[in-house]
Amino acid sequence: MNQPIHTTHEATTDRGFARFARLVWQLGNSTKTNEKLQLLSSYFATAPDADKVWTIAIFSGRRPKRIVNTRQLQDWAVQLAGIPTWLFEECYHTVGDLAETIALVLPSVPENISYEHTSLTTVVETFVSLANEDEVAKRAFIEAQWLHMPASVCFVFNKLITGGFRIGISQKMMVNALAKATSLEASLIAHLISGNWNPANTSFSSLLSRQASAADPSKPYPFYLAYQLDVPLEQLGQTHEWQAEWKWDGIRGQLIVRSGQLFVWSRGEELLTDKFPEYHPLAQLLPHGTALDGEIVGLHTNTQANANVLKPAPFAHLQTRIGRKTITKKQLKEAPVGFIAYDLLEYDGQDWRSRPLWQRRAQLEQIINQLNQLHITCSPLVPFAQWPDLTVVRSQSRTYGSEGLMLKRKESAYLAGRKVGNWWKWKIDPLVIDAVLIYAQKGHGRRSNLYTDYTFAVRDGDRLVTFTKAYSGLTDAEFAEVDTFVKRNSLERFGPVRTVKPELVFEIAFEGIAASSRHKSGISLRFPRINRWRKDKKADEINTLDDLKQLLEMYGQAP
Repeated sequence: MNQPIHTTHEATTDRGFARFARLVWQLGNSTKTNEKLQLLSSYFATAPDADKVWTIAIFSGRRPKRIVNTRQLQDWAVQLAGIPTWLFEECYHTVGDLAETIALVLPSVPENISYEHTSLTTVVETFVSLANEDEVAKRAFIEAQWLHMPASVCFVFNKLITGGFRIGISQKMMVNALAKATSLEASLIAHLISGNWNPANTSFSSLLSRQASAADPSKPYPFYLAYQLDVPLEQLGQTHEWQAEWKWDGIRGQLIVRSGQLFVWSRGEELLTDKFPEYHPLAQLLPHGTALDGEIVGLHTNTQANANVLKPAPFAHLQTRIGRKTITKKQLKEAPVGFIAYDLLEYDGQDWRSRPLWQRRAQLEQIINQLNQLHITCSPLVPFAQWPDLTVVRSQSRTYGSEGLMLKRKESAYLAGRKVGNWWKWKIDPLVIDAVLIYAQKGHGRRSNLYTDYTFAVRDGDRLVTFTKAYSGLTDAEFAEVDTFVKRNSLERFGPVRTVKPELVFEIAFEGIAASSRHKSGISLRFPRINRWRKDKKADEINTLDDLKQLLEMYGQAP
């Protein structure tokens, strides 16, 4: 979060929305975990219950649905500020954040006006109630808030209506803050605040009620997350204490069957049931009171109903299904999906998470084997006798459509959140390609004054072909150095984008590669980022489009 907007009033004078805004500013400008935890727990201990519910919803991704677009907001701000559009756009390019730009150009409201008469709940629910109203009503409400809000409060209000909160608050931190404020166990809170609840009709007491939670058949469990392996394998102990599985490249999800209904949840707590009709028969086939943890994956179209040949397709295959509101028969045929199950969280209506992994795994295998369904299978275990065996197996991961290995202690319980010790992910080394920087754009937030968003190209004969974008991987000093180069070596400017002399070479790392008709190069990359700045190379030494195509042939696993 940028620093040009300052708050001057003390926290004790804040009420309602102003207090929430101050919390957002304090969290966004803090880099200390304990400080953030204290800020959150203090807020949850003293804020009105209704505002607590909306704060939990907002910080866990349940923000109000957007009812106005950015063009409308910009036009209204321009007219209210009495400035020309070109000046607003220049300010936007410099600031790098629409919500902050609007807050800065609007008529000034003194910061010592705390906006204390309006609660967070009132602001949000009034905004939500305007969803079906015309543009005049929406504009009247938004402009009324703008004219009475100090810039710091206005900034947070704008973030709410544009849906752009990024303040470094994890679900785990929020759960721990609530635990501190309420004296409930963090693991219980993580479960209670998950699922498909609506902050507009949920009270704080019912949200944290065991009885209310039990009455919701769709309620998922908090996901257990693994850390990247950072110790030698030998330090994990005896091999017989561990099991190894492939790490699949898909969408982490839970399949839940309760009360004759199927619910499909993503790790981001998005209900995806309607997006995957292939799973719907499981509502009648899985035992009542079953919850499975696993991976939603794309399948090769030649997949047979045999676990030995069920091989995931690249993530790009699955992307053709993500985001679609309705799925056609053609899409079901051309982009089938499957579910690779690797844990059992609930069986016969009983919570199995505290049982050891080996016991959960045995029951999971029995359940899946009885189904004999094309679209669901158990994640196969990777046999190994000694730790060095896994090093060899890991190097073959991409041939199995995998990102690497998962190592899990057989006696481990299924915990909530990211824990150290019992579950490890051991990903394969990324693929890399050398490319040249040809386009640059200013970043966002604290990088809004620097050119940090880059487009890279490889050679195809005598021409350069763009193939990916990346904006992470360099140090602050390196970003500043590239920024200076961009400003001194710009060739053309297209809005916020500058074309630069093709001289800077970078090694681009990525996890996967797939054919794509949407990209000029015919190729798309999975998780591209800058691996290092190749100051030892010149532009004529970069890789070629043919090199990318060879990687595609070797690792693309085109369906």
